[in-house]
Amino acid sequence: MKIRPLGDNILVQQKNADEVTSFGLVLPEKDDKKPEGDVIAVGPGKLLEDGNRSKMDVKVGDHVLLKSWGGDKVEIEGKEYKIVSQDEILAVVE
Repeated sequence: MKIRPLGDNILVQQKNADEVTSFGLVLPEKDDKKPEGDVIAVGPGKLLEDGNRSKMDVKVGDHVLLKSWGGDKVEIEGKEYKIVSQDEILAVVE
């Protein structure tokens, strides 16, 4: 299945998602540890009033740091991903 984000949305496969105990309890990641992941797909950019699209600062394959809260978790073919807007990406790790 191929996912194509719309607008300035970005599909990220997280590296350090929440931890689940053997009892099924979800332990959220620590606040001092920023979520990170790899960019899987990038939207075309937000549609501007003049009909152009905003520039996307990330590309497929980039390793990024994300805001702790935000975005939407989705499951695709048994794998967990997060869809975030470009504003929710803090940095690209090079």
